Amino acid sequence: MARYTGPKTKIARKFGEAIFGADKSFEKRNYPPGQHGNNRRRGKKSEYAIQLMEKQKAKFTYGILEKQFRIIFDRASRNKGVTGEVLLQLCESRLDNVVYRLGIAPSRSAARQLVSHRHITVNGTLVNIPSCHIKAGDVIGVREKSKSLSAITHSLERNSAVYEWLTWNGATLQGTFVSVPERIQIPENIKEQLIVELYSK
Repeated sequence: MARYTGPKTKIARKFGEAIFGADKSFEKRNYPPGQHGNNRRRGKKSEYAIQLMEKQKAKFTYGILEKQFRIIFDRASRNKGVTGEVLLQLCESRLDNVVYRLGIAPSRSAARQLVSHRHITVNGTLVNIPSCHIKAGDVIGVREKSKSLSAITHSLERNSAVYEWLTWNGATLQGTFVSVPERIQIPENIKEQLIVELYSK
């Protein structure tokens, strides 16, 4: 199963924001990585460089590699609606992202691991494919045998985020994907139009 396993703080410093969540190391050094650190003078970036940077930020944020991201973009371009918005909606509809948004896991990479290790159900059926597309009305839950896992209980205890397109039942450890989120509801700082322009060249 392909995924990024390199240094995360370095990537976050490259983009200038903590895209992988709270990071004490990033807070200490929130400037670009490199030998000369903050003192290195960087020239004005080209239009292509800016667009490429935005695509890379989206890929790292959602934990998607290039080939899969391209497939998602092609799917978004065929769907009705604004391509950039549909692209982010498809990323938000991935099972690993929904598990993260519900607070079952503290990060998308942890959510991906829970899914691949068969701890998560969709509509009562075990699903171990992190990229599985979730539709409106689907119920995502924790497998009965996994409800006592400390990693899950700790994550749920610390989670305080609430999203309008998701509902959560703490008694049954089940959440419902009520609807596909509108662009304004998605909190990620991604300029999706730049990604569309890059792929349209």
